[in-house]
Amino acid sequence: MWQNAQEAYLEGRILSASPLGLIRLLYQGAAGAVREARRHLAAGEIRQRSRAITKACDILVELEQALDYARGGEISRRLGELYFYMQQRLTEANFRQTDAPLAEVLGLLAPLLEAWDALSAQEPGQPAATAQAAAATWGAGMPEEAACCSQGWSL
Repeated sequence: MWQNAQEAYLEGRILSASPLGLIRLLYQGAAGAVREARRHLAAGEIRQRSRAITKACDILVELEQALDYARGGEISRRLGELYFYMQQRLTEANFRQTDAPLAEVLGLLAPLLEAWDALSAQEPGQPAATAQAAAATWGAGMPEEAACCSQGWSL
C-alpha cells in the first residue's frame, strides 16, 4: 500500500516537473541511492547495496545522456567527465565494498543539487538571474555557460 502511494506521488512529480525540475529529481534520486547504498554497506546487505549503486549509476547515465554538448560547451564536457568519474567511483565502492567512494560521490552530488535548486528557485523568464545564480553556486564564474542551463535540457 505504502509503495503504491509513494510511486503515485513520484509519478505525479515527474509528470508535472519542468525540465529543471526533472534534473533536480534525478540528482535527488542519485543522492538518495548513494545514501541508501551506504546504509546497506554498513548493514552488510550486499544485494541491496549493489541494487542502490546500480540505481545511482543508471541515473548518472541518464544525466550524461541529457547533456547537450553543442549548446553547453565546456560545462557540458566537464559535467560529462564528472558523471563518468562518479560512475567509476560507485563501481569501485561496489567491488571493494568500501564507503569512501560512496561518501565522495555523495559529496560531489551535493553541490550539483544545490546548483539546480538555485536554478529552479529563479522565476521563469529571467535567464540573467538564473545564470548568475548558477555561476555563484558552481563558483565557476562562467555566466555564458550557465546561461545555457536556464534552457533546461540544454547542457
